[in-house]
Amino acid sequence: MAFIDVDDTIRQVHGYAKQGAAYGYSGVKGVNAQIAALSSPTCAPVISATRLRKGNSISGHGAARRIGDAVSAARTAGVVGQVLVRADSGYYRQDVIAAALAAKAQFSVTARMDPAVKRAITAIPEQAWATIKYPRAIWDEAERRWISQAQVAETVFTAFTSHPKKRQVTCRLVVRRVARLNPASAAGQDELFPTWRHHAFVTNSTLTTVNADETHREHAIIEQVIAELKDGPLAHAPSGKFQANGAWLALAAVAFNLLRAAGATASARHAKARWATLRTQLISVPARITSSARRLVLHLPTDWRWAPAWQDLWATATTP
Repeated sequence: MAFIDVDDTIRQVHGYAKQGAAYGYSGVKGVNAQIAALSSPTCAPVISATRLRKGNSISGHGAARRIGDAVSAARTAGVVGQVLVRADSGYYRQDVIAAALAAKAQFSVTARMDPAVKRAITAIPEQAWATIKYPRAIWDEAERRWISQAQVAETVFTAFTSHPKKRQVTCRLVVRRVARLNPASAAGQDELFPTWRHHAFVTNSTLTTVNADETHREHAIIEQVIAELKDGPLAHAPSGKFQANGAWLALAAVAFNLLRAAGATASARHAKARWATLRTQLISVPARITSSARRLVLHLPTDWRWAPAWQDLWATATTP
């Protein structure tokens, strides 16, 4: 299975001459970059589709086109297995789900807690909840604490009932619930009935309930891709022209993917290394260039630990 994760981020800009700059959902003035990343359980993510948008664009706008482009790019790259499109609640839209289905991909999208979703969660019987323990604790932003245990359940759900019947989507609603932290427990007062916070997502995957929940949470990989881009070429939007910044984003994606390919060529260790590591160990080489007999010679440092990986990359890149 391959995964396509879609998300967007706002790149803050300054000055009055930036075309497309506006205040978006984060309250920051900037331009909005929508990104789709392609990954698998054994491969680090690469960027399969991008688009620069105005800063006040909503998350899901134009996502249907990005999903179609990303799935097409995945197939062109050689993906022959099942593709799963993952996204957060900003992409809980009928056109997003329809785009995934039209591309013959499965979907796993966080559901907004609208009345229909709340009613479906309330109807889940108590005996349907299964306890899961995370091998690695996860950080809960709402509670500001680490969570190592939760409960999951699922039910059949029809999404987008406000649309015509042929556009409604019947799928699985998978729900994870986490017990709320009881402030009175610190004073020795136990709760009579625990209260829960619920996190739901819709999916048509064939994974088990627990595996579907675990796979959906790995959508966070797109956040790492965005962080790496912002630590590199997306540290700023260099031009006042919107089209030029759009080209800058496209070139940033090309550079990201080329360096990923270089890492996979260099060594198994670098194949899944983060982008900053690849730049430090494969690009920013502490070497000295000399000229001898009209030939340039690159002198690597003595006992440099990354020399074998860099030499493997050089040999592959320069072999006809």
